[in-house]
Amino acid sequence: MQRDRHPLDPPSELCRIQNEDPISRVTLWDGSTPWLITRFDDIRALLTDPRVSADTMNPTFPHMSEGMKARQMKGKTFINTDEPEHGQVRRKINADFTVKRVERLRPQVQAIVDGLIDDMLAGPKPVDLVAALALPVPSLVICELLGVPYDDRALFHELSVTLNDGKATAEESAAAMDRMLAYIGDLVDRKDAEPTDDLLGRLVVEQLRTGGMSREEITKMVRLLLVAGHDTTANMIALGTIALLENPDQLAALQGETDIALARSTTEELLRYLTVTHSGRRRVAAEDIDYQGTLIRKGDGLVFAADIGNRDPRAFEGDPDAVELTRDARSHIAFGFGVHQCLGQSLARLELQVVYGTLYRRIPTLALAVPMTELEYKSELSVYGVYELPVTW
Repeated sequence: MQRDRHPLDPPSELCRIQNEDPISRVTLWDGSTPWLITRFDDIRALLTDPRVSADTMNPTFPHMSEGMKARQMKGKTFINTDEPEHGQVRRKINADFTVKRVERLRPQVQAIVDGLIDDMLAGPKPVDLVAALALPVPSLVICELLGVPYDDRALFHELSVTLNDGKATAEESAAAMDRMLAYIGDLVDRKDAEPTDDLLGRLVVEQLRTGGMSREEITKMVRLLLVAGHDTTANMIALGTIALLENPDQLAALQGETDIALARSTTEELLRYLTVTHSGRRRVAAEDIDYQGTLIRKGDGLVFAADIGNRDPRAFEGDPDAVELTRDARSHIAFGFGVHQCLGQSLARLELQVVYGTLYRRIPTLALAVPMTELEYKSELSVYGVYELPVTW
């Protein structure tokens, strides 16, 4: 569906469906007709139903596109499995992403953000905020955390675009996945020869060498963390900047506040408002489910439209289509819900808090260098954003 209201708003057709027919059929690229779930409470309820499966190998799983299907078939990880397998694998890396562990990175993330802003201020104007800040911040952090050389960023950025492209063919997606897995597999071998003090090095020592995980399992897991660890946050930084510049009163309040509480609240509100994973959480019914009078049969696909769910007026006070930085938006479903909720959400929150709490105070006259209608949006990708964001001050 096309965004026909505003580049930062879900399509008007989704609004209509949410109001008139919140659990209804939708037709996908392959002719399949999964259920489209659009209301906040229904999304949360069904995402926690044990009869709803995340198994992408299920023949009726509602893949986003032919290319995305090929990607998920080649690179399936624990997030595309059900309990107990999902929990057993996830627990092997949970400790690295706890709120307490991630919070220790705040000084490091702050130094990265300040250094990149210093470089922006010392350079020419206008500058592409995506290339200068939005992409380097999460890329530097996830590379350091995982133990992936940042100098290789051009490769995994390029491959990430193909892997998230809804228009990529099956052959293109499979080839990109093969290249990404080969690259990370080589890193696994190098760290097996010379272990390092990072997450990948620890997985090699604690899992590969003990038989807890195979080389293939570690490679696929790190691929997931690397792609997810930079792509969504980078797009949130860029789109969040657009949203704040579009709401100068809200931005002024953020610029005038040094308490971290407003940066935290801003992060939650922008996660709710933007919901960059705009192609929906995908699942399949493992059993018949009678949900509030609707019979969802075993094998039926389900698409959870979190973008419109996060704009549900039944779930959030005030105008859900407005940016209100003091709104209590912590219940949003931008990271999903239930046992499959995003593993790296604490890291993403930290990075966004630091950027939102720093960039606009240090560059108070920040402005778009071109009208937002001239920006090229990532409508065809599974993560929404902009390819470039020219800004000046």
